Amino acid sequence: MAVLMKLILTQDVTGLGAPGDVVEVAPGYGRNYLVPQGIAIQATRGAEKQIATIRRAREVREVRDLGHAQEIKAQLVGLTVRLPARSGDGGRLFGSVTSSDVVSAVQSAGGPKLDRRLITLPAPIKALGNHSVTVKVHPEVEAILTIEVVAST
Repeated sequence: MAVLMKLILTQDVTGLGAPGDVVEVAPGYGRNYLVPQGIAIQATRGAEKQIATIRRAREVREVRDLGHAQEIKAQLVGLTVRLPARSGDGGRLFGSVTSSDVVSAVQSAGGPKLDRRLITLPAPIKALGNHSVTVKVHPEVEAILTIEVVAST
C-alpha cells in the first residue's frame, strides 16, 4: 500500500485539480515538484483557512470570467493570426511552433493577452500553412483559432 501526501493546490493543475482542492499525491511528486514550484502547500489545520480564501477568490474569478470568456472567444474567432517562421525547402520549419509563439502572434495581431497553458496544439506544427489550435479560455468555453504559418523573410 503506497503512502500518499495530502496537499492543497494553489494553482490549476491539469488532471489533478483546481486551486483550493485538497489532493493526495505521491510523496516524491509533492515534495520535489508541487511544493517547490509553489503549485501546492502542505495540508495542515492552519492551511484549511487558506482553502476557503483560495476557493472564494476562484469563485469570484470564474463568475466574472464566464461572460468575459465569451467575449474573448468572439475576439479569437474573428482574428486572423499570421505567424512568421523560418522554413526550408518544401515548407518544413526549422524547429516547430510552440504555444508561446502562438501567444505572441495573437497579441501582435491585436488579440487578447493569453496564457500559453491555455493553448492546446493537437500536434507539433512543423510546416507552413493553416493550422487549427484550441484555446481553453474557460472550463466551459473553448475557441478554435486558425493560425497561418508563413515563411519569414
